[in-house]
Amino acid sequence: MKYSQSIGIAASLALLAICFLPWTYIASQQITISGFNSAGTDFGKPALFNFFVSVCMLILFAVPLVWSKRVNVFFGALNLAWSFRNYLLVSGCLMGECPEKKPALYLLVGLSILMQLMTLLPKMDIKNQP
Repeated sequence: MKYSQSIGIAASLALLAICFLPWTYIASQQITISGFNSAGTDFGKPALFNFFVSVCMLILFAVPLVWSKRVNVFFGALNLAWSFRNYLLVSGCLMGECPEKKPALYLLVGLSILMQLMTLLPKMDIKNQP
């Protein structure tokens, strides 16, 4: 695909921004959970790994070498798995109370899927060597 690397870079930057937006809201405790702010819960910083992997993917999308595209597929799979984990962890119901899901949580998973697709469709100029 012609623009897969540019789309991957844009998706990586968008995912970096999504990590700071609110993901869920727990009404009974009046807590808003984001990727780096989950005070009052035991979630820790769920977006820290997504942030690190997205920065690595951003760099690898920009490098025009074959090995970087292959490594990027691996990082994309890690990022997608961690995004699903965050979705299940942060939006899960505990003791009969379900948090209100915010759009950023859906965007986290959607952008991770898009980034994984862009790693599978790199545009590489292959030279024929005798």
